Amino acid sequence: MSDEKPGQPPVPGGSSVTPAPAGEPPARRTTLPAAPAERRTTEIDQQRVPMAAMPYRLLALVKQDAVVRVQKEPDDTVMTWPHLLSIEFLAAGVMSVFLLLMGIFINAPLEDLANPNVTPAVAKAPWYFVGLQELLVYFHPTVAGVLTPTFVLVGAALVPFIDRGPRGDGGSARPRDRKVGVMLFTLFCIAGLTVTFLGALFRGPGYTWTLPLFGLEFSL
Repeated sequence: MSDEKPGQPPVPGGSSVTPAPAGEPPARRTTLPAAPAERRTTEIDQQRVPMAAMPYRLLALVKQDAVVRVQKEPDDTVMTWPHLLSIEFLAAGVMSVFLLLMGIFINAPLEDLANPNVTPAVAKAPWYFVGLQELLVYFHPTVAGVLTPTFVLVGAALVPFIDRGPRGDGGSARPRDRKVGVMLFTLFCIAGLTVTFLGALFRGPGYTWTLPLFGLEFSL
C-alpha cells in the first residue's frame, strides 16, 4: 500500500512526501535527481581517435629570427624597373660621353710600324701580359706561359666550389661567411699585381732592373 493519502497528487520531479505521525514535525521533502539524457553516438564520434593514440611527427624547427627576416625581406626590395635599370642606363650614358670626350681631346697616337732591322731598347708585352713576361725571367717557358695561367684560371673557377659557405650550400655572399674564397682570391690578385708592376715599372732597356724615376718603359 502507498503511504500517500488518497487524492493527493504526486510531487513532480520524482519527489515524495512521507506524512509524519501526530505531534511530530513534518518530514523533510527529498528530491531524487533526474537521470541524464542519453547522448547519441554519431559516426564522427566513432571515427575520433584518443589523443594518447594519435601519432605525431616533427617536420622542421624554424628559428624565430629566420621567420622575422623572411617577413622583412619584401620591405627591403625594390622593383627592377625603374629603380635599377634607370640608374644603369644613366651610368652607361655618362661613361659613353666620357669616353667620347677622351677620344676627341686626348691624343693617343699609334706606334710606328715594326721594323725587323731595328730592335727597340725596351721590348715589353702589353700591360695585361707583362706579368707573364716577368715570370719568364724566373721559370721555364712551359711553366710561365702554360702551367701558371692554367693554374690561375682553373683555381679561380674552383674557388666557389671549395668555399661553400657556413651552411654548405654556397648561398651566402657576405665576406665574413666566405673567408676561404676571399683569402684565395686575394692571394691571386696580389700575385698577379705584383708581377705586373714589377715588369711594367721596374724593367728598363734590355729588361734589366731600373727605377721608375728615370721614366716609364711600358706600353698600354
